[in-house]
Amino acid sequence: MPYTLEQLSDREDIRDAAMRYCRGVDRLDPECMKSAYWPDATDDHGNFNGNAHEFVDYCMKAHLRWKWTMHSIYNHQIELDDDGVHARGEIYNISHLCRKDTGEVDTWYGRYLDRYEKRDGEWKIIERVCVHNGTQVIDAVPMPMQTVRYRGGSFDRPANGRPVGP
Repeated sequence: MPYTLEQLSDREDIRDAAMRYCRGVDRLDPECMKSAYWPDATDDHGNFNGNAHEFVDYCMKAHLRWKWTMHSIYNHQIELDDDGVHARGEIYNISHLCRKDTGEVDTWYGRYLDRYEKRDGEWKIIERVCVHNGTQVIDAVPMPMQTVRYRGGSFDRPANGRPVGP
């Protein structure tokens, strides 16, 4: 059965919430990350299980040990409930986290199992369970190219994506 325009819009709004989570955690921007969750949302990330906004605060401190992180999400399956205000999703995730101390890259493979709610026309995550499928440590060797002119790390620009400076 084909999707209605409203359903297509809802699915895109849900994807936007998932992307705000990734952008917020990678840019170390707590407000961006919190904007993906309802204030009463929960997140079970294995090493943290509780209120999602408290999880964001936990992440902001925990992620300081990495030089940079990159959360890549894909294969986002979204199932809209018939009531028009609830949905479920499964997202595949590969996260790369570069250690400040050694330069090694921790690679995490898993999935997010999400429930979403639409309130006042806005979709956000109400429940997230993080499923761990595997990890790998890569001894990162610099590429044979000059990279000093590139911006990098978590603090290169704010989460709004607008470049800072020339």
